[in-house]
Amino acid sequence: MPQRTPYPWEKNMMAASKETAAPGGAAPVSGARPAAKPAQQVTLDLFSSGASPSSSAPEPDLVPLDAYGASAGEYISADEGAPAQAYVPTDYVPAETYAPADYAPARMAAPALPKVDIDSLNPAQREAVVTTEGPLLVLAGAGSGKTRVLTYRIAHMIADLGIRPWQILAITFTNKAAAEMRERLGALLPNSTRGMWVCTFHAMCVRMLREDADLLGYTGQFTIYDDDDSRRMVREIMQGLDIDQKNFPINMIRGKISAAKNAMVGPDEMLEKASDPKERKAAQVYAELERRLRAANAMDFDDLLVRTLELLRTRPEVLDKYQERFRYISVDEYQDTNHVQYEIANLLAAKYQNLMVVGDDDQSIYSWRGADISNILDFEKDFKQAKVVKLEQNYRSTGHILNAANAVVRHNSQRKEKRLFTALGEGEKIQAYQAGDERDEGRWIAGEIDKQRSAGVSYDDMAVFYRTNAQSRILEDMFLRAGVPYKIVGGTRFFDRAEIRDVMAYLKMIVNPADEMSVKRVINTPRRGIGSTSIEKIEQLARENGCSFFQACELACAETGRFTAKVRTALGSFVNIVREGRRMDGELKDVVDAIVDRTGLVQAFRAEGTMEAEGRMENIQEFMGVAAEFEETHDDIEGTLESLEELRAAGMEGVPEDAA
Repeated sequence: MPQRTPYPWEKNMMAASKETAAPGGAAPVSGARPAAKPAQQVTLDLFSSGASPSSSAPEPDLVPLDAYGASAGEYISADEGAPAQAYVPTDYVPAETYAPADYAPARMAAPALPKVDIDSLNPAQREAVVTTEGPLLVLAGAGSGKTRVLTYRIAHMIADLGIRPWQILAITFTNKAAAEMRERLGALLPNSTRGMWVCTFHAMCVRMLREDADLLGYTGQFTIYDDDDSRRMVREIMQGLDIDQKNFPINMIRGKISAAKNAMVGPDEMLEKASDPKERKAAQVYAELERRLRAANAMDFDDLLVRTLELLRTRPEVLDKYQERFRYISVDEYQDTNHVQYEIANLLAAKYQNLMVVGDDDQSIYSWRGADISNILDFEKDFKQAKVVKLEQNYRSTGHILNAANAVVRHNSQRKEKRLFTALGEGEKIQAYQAGDERDEGRWIAGEIDKQRSAGVSYDDMAVFYRTNAQSRILEDMFLRAGVPYKIVGGTRFFDRAEIRDVMAYLKMIVNPADEMSVKRVINTPRRGIGSTSIEKIEQLARENGCSFFQACELACAETGRFTAKVRTALGSFVNIVREGRRMDGELKDVVDAIVDRTGLVQAFRAEGTMEAEGRMENIQEFMGVAAEFEETHDDIEGTLESLEELRAAGMEGVPEDAA
């Protein structure tokens, strides 16, 4: 049989297998000290996520390229153009027995690992765990132990069947779920999951694009625009096109653009198919948005998915590389995948067909953001040989709750039949109260809390969920009147605070000076006398010279006839901050320290002399501590920025919002 040339990641595995020991790594850090436990208080939370319409995932993420080993200290490098070379233990792939993947077995002799206790699973869970070959649909009802099934199945494949961990791809819906799965796998298989990808769709796409973005006309150092960056760019475009935001709200425009992207519809096609003025205006903005993103070497959250699908569709060698790499794929929360995610998963699994999807059509709640319920409903049509396993035993709720849930959901005709049951008994009956108005509702809730408190229940163990932000006002009013202590969950998060976003914008700009949105965010932060008129002149200069906004800033320093001496001096100072930052090759903390010092951010807050300004200075100091901690697990600013953006986008996992 002729041998093909191994892929770069395979070569690195061969080389790594010759090493006597893999370099260790510190576990990912939380980024802040835990805050002191507050006094007991009721928690108020918003039931709906309120996420941006620009992404189908509730937590669009920016992830560290090198931090997706399955347990603490197991890091993947990305040098020599490899998608994810791993330090591979010699008991997995001895160098002398390695064979190219074309004829290397998908499995090998199982390493000396403890057997996975699948006998502790219920019959349905066990059936899902031992079904490792071919397409598999697991319909997992609420509280049925799906995460346990996912982790035990992966552990069973590695420990009992000898499947290579680096040929397993586990896609989750949120960063929190990915972290939980890595933690559980690390407990089941200590130091035995290196090279495995456990991440969200967005995380996976970032890693693929970092390696092969040049094939799509980007560089590997492209900037990822978060929701705020994208919104500001769309607003600027609408202003430039003289589109009235009262008649054409920015959220509506962005929503239509996002829907078009996730349907793989380009600006020209969108304009051609436009049936009303709203569609036509959105298509015009879409075209200019694409142009600006390309010029800035940047992608938004939708682009991460769309460009990855484009890469896999148009570059057979890239698709083949990842199909060979990932022979066993699982996707969690499949009911909430959108069309692009569906296409990516199917492409990656097309060669070996070992695709396991887990979900519950009864829990699909993201159709308004592009999730397509037909992905899970039609799985058996897409994969004719698919096996279906139903997880119907609930371990979380009592009988009365499940009976009520079953009674409600059975009226949905577009669903897979299943009926949840439990061994926990009937439990307490559900209470329902029909209030006369919102104030009556608030008074009743406050009264129930008072009853629970009198019965010895801690305020910390009580929570009130409400559907919209507007509903919190009445609840807060009633709680204040009743003397009930409470806190609102979801205030301004650490990485959403203006001063933190400013420092991160400076870092982004140093990594990628073509990042127009980051440059514009901080060109006059702190105030240095570069106002909107000067910015418009710089934009005009950029158009005249066909250059980036930052390059136009450099040119403006010598434009004596167009800019005043004061503005030119301010621009020169601003440009030098970026140039000096790009020349620095020291530790990240030193770069952040230099930015904070040379920009005068702290000095500006100190000059204000207010309590708010003092808090902002403390936040910056906390950020510098976070930067120092991230140095232990990241080799460059780019990777650190992605980690920090991931934390920010994921709702501050790992950095408590009240840490500052």
